[in-house]
Amino acid sequence: MSPRRTQRQLAAIISVDVVGFSRLMGADEDGTLATLKRLQKTIVSPQVMQHQGRIAKLMGDGAIIIFSSVVDAVGAAIAIQEQMRSFNEGVPPEKAIALRIGINLGDVILEGTDIFGDGVNVATRIQEVCTPGGVALSATAYEHVNGKIDAEFADVGERVLKNIVRKVRVFRWPDTQAHDSAQRLVLPDKPSIAVLPFDNMSSDPDQEYFADGVVEGLTAALSRIRSFFVIARNSSFAYKGRHMNVIDIGRELGVGYVLEGSVQRAGGKLRITVQLIETTTGAHLWAEKYDGADSELFDLQDRIIEQVAGALQPSIQRAEIDRAARKRPHDMGAYDYAMRAMRHVWMQDQDASTKALSLLDNALKIDPDYPLALALSAWCWSQHSVYNWSDDIVAIRDRALEMAERAAGLSGDDPLILSVLGVVHTFARNHGTARILLERAIALDPNSAWALSRLGWLEVYADRPAAAFGHFEHAMRLSPLDPMNFNNLVGIASAHQISGDFDAAADLFLRALMERPNALWIHRNLAPVLLAAGRADEADVSKAAMLEAYPDLTIKRYKEAMVFSSTALEDVAIYMRKLGIPEE
Repeated sequence: MSPRRTQRQLAAIISVDVVGFSRLMGADEDGTLATLKRLQKTIVSPQVMQHQGRIAKLMGDGAIIIFSSVVDAVGAAIAIQEQMRSFNEGVPPEKAIALRIGINLGDVILEGTDIFGDGVNVATRIQEVCTPGGVALSATAYEHVNGKIDAEFADVGERVLKNIVRKVRVFRWPDTQAHDSAQRLVLPDKPSIAVLPFDNMSSDPDQEYFADGVVEGLTAALSRIRSFFVIARNSSFAYKGRHMNVIDIGRELGVGYVLEGSVQRAGGKLRITVQLIETTTGAHLWAEKYDGADSELFDLQDRIIEQVAGALQPSIQRAEIDRAARKRPHDMGAYDYAMRAMRHVWMQDQDASTKALSLLDNALKIDPDYPLALALSAWCWSQHSVYNWSDDIVAIRDRALEMAERAAGLSGDDPLILSVLGVVHTFARNHGTARILLERAIALDPNSAWALSRLGWLEVYADRPAAAFGHFEHAMRLSPLDPMNFNNLVGIASAHQISGDFDAAADLFLRALMERPNALWIHRNLAPVLLAAGRADEADVSKAAMLEAYPDLTIKRYKEAMVFSSTALEDVAIYMRKLGIPEE
């Protein structure tokens, strides 16, 4: 058998990546693969051929393409991105395909069907800092196309790219500098940090939840250090599966530092690798590796927290570090089940909530006194009551209250558990108790976006819309990319509804539905508020969606589930009757 022939050449290299490939495959593997094959056949391959390029390597989530001309490479890349608009036409947003394209001019090594070398590595890393739907060039590539192609590129400065020793100047198309500037958040006047999703380095993909659990623990613990501004976990998890430059992440989240890392777990052994990065420069402040057994997870987290605190604010006292620790479960099995449930708990979707409860039941079978599992279960049962997912609302509320009180009795200084108990009391219309609990949770953890959001909802239910706005806005600032922000939009919309601004309320309800289309419970308020705003045709559409989700809905059942004031409920009922919803 003859050896493979190795060849070196200078080439323009395109690295193409499918944004959110893992999410798309998880939702619809067969459909995603069919769509990507159609994309390659109808757009990518024709443009590569037209611009005299060659696909050197195809991966499931992207491709490496080489050209002899940088001008041809850039022309092909822009043509592909421009045609993606028509390719996605009529496709639901959650199924649309978005590409990132990075281009570099450099030396490559061709060996058989493989292609590698520094030129390929730089193209791949540049692609990772590209915006979805855009094209990013290295300075070397840009020098060869400047003035030779009808496209404007923005100089976004030198970037520190992963595993690339030297800094690389990057140019982007389209020019997004004005947008970036408008989106840049002012850094808080205290050390600010986001804990990014850790990479799962274990051979078992099912261990992904464990890596997520480490990030959950670190975020929660750091949030307890009052001198830190910590981005909520839901915003940080928006970057899961997205390989972006930390400078861009810092701009989007408005933080000065990010903590990133990886977790490897096998055979009862655990390795956690972390590094702290300054977002304004991309400089790595420190990196560390921690080895231990599964049972030492929490001790490893404490050591990491100590180093983060020392790097950000040396004057932080040891007592504050000690307060960062959470109450810990007696059995790692219970922890595992709770971490598996976590992603479903916050979806506020009936199927997801039911799945979370099943996982949490498993956790409680192992450790019946595990406060986190009790609290999350209480929140899920509360969702079943307020969203009309149960016929026996009173029994469900009683169950949620019993579980939340047990959790608080076991861990009364945990902000999350206090927040859940406050929510349960809110739904039981015990507003005074709810306010005390939520305000105590915020005092313990001023960075708790969810507690602030729930305090905003409490003000809505108490007919204090003006006070509610500030809490919702503060929550969204603490967690600007939080998937739960759709619920903050619903809260702001409800505050407008109570204050009589029906048009503003309707627009915000609709915006929330755009962010979370499966949250069909929103139509219970959207349909009547659209009618109140004089938008009858839109109200009929919303009514149809509401009745499809709730075919047995009555005004009585609506009033039993919702916890607005009696005055607010009757105001909504007026328009429910006009929509033809029966009383009982």
